[in-house]
Amino acid sequence: MGGTLRVAVLGAPGVGKTAIIRQFLYGDFPERHRPTAARRLYRPAVLLNGAVYDLSISDGGPGPAPAPAAASASAAATAPATSAASSGSASASASASSAAASAATSAASSAGDGGLQELPDLKDWSLQDMDAFVLVYDICSPDSFDYVKMLRQQIAETRPAGAPEAPIIVVGNKRDQQRQRFSPRRALAVLVKKSWKCGYMECSAKYNWHVVLLFKELLSSVLARGCKHSHPAIRLQGALHPNRCSLM
Repeated sequence: MGGTLRVAVLGAPGVGKTAIIRQFLYGDFPERHRPTAARRLYRPAVLLNGAVYDLSISDGGPGPAPAPAAASASAAATAPATSAASSGSASASASASSAAASAATSAASSAGDGGLQELPDLKDWSLQDMDAFVLVYDICSPDSFDYVKMLRQQIAETRPAGAPEAPIIVVGNKRDQQRQRFSPRRALAVLVKKSWKCGYMECSAKYNWHVVLLFKELLSSVLARGCKHSHPAIRLQGALHPNRCSLM
């Protein structure tokens, strides 16, 4: 575990997972989309309420995790953070099951042409031990929301018996394309918070809107679950200088 809080950022291809992470760590936005071919790890240190914490941020991809992509101290200093909340158990409604099944069919048929890919097997990704999850979807793509729905269910199903629930926040990215959204924000927020028992927020990776708040709320949610005192995944590093960390 190495004294690190492990966060997985998951979602369908093209929803902006890497863009959100890069805005948080480096304050930049890649104008051209480059598919993430394999899972990448970023290891920044963040400063929250005067305390410094190590993070291991996993950028979800279909392949195994390679050696960590170290975020430089100076680069990490430019980052932001955003919304969080509680984790939840899988929804048992029949409508959710049928929607998930249709989305899975659509995902499988569109793999390889820039569409949604088949749902990854989280057991093979060693994600059962993650301390928190960020599930990203595109507010203009209902398919990407269905993909997140299936991810949330799989996370709940693969969580080891007796393990504490990990906070999950569902993030609607591309808020700058508000006019093209497929559903009102309020309706989605109510569904995620009340039925899924997860946190919900929206952001724009392109314009760095609510990105810092996302990670700030996520970390605060983990700490609120008692991890600060009982979970070895979080470590205070008083020797680190604030200018070498992401400030939140």
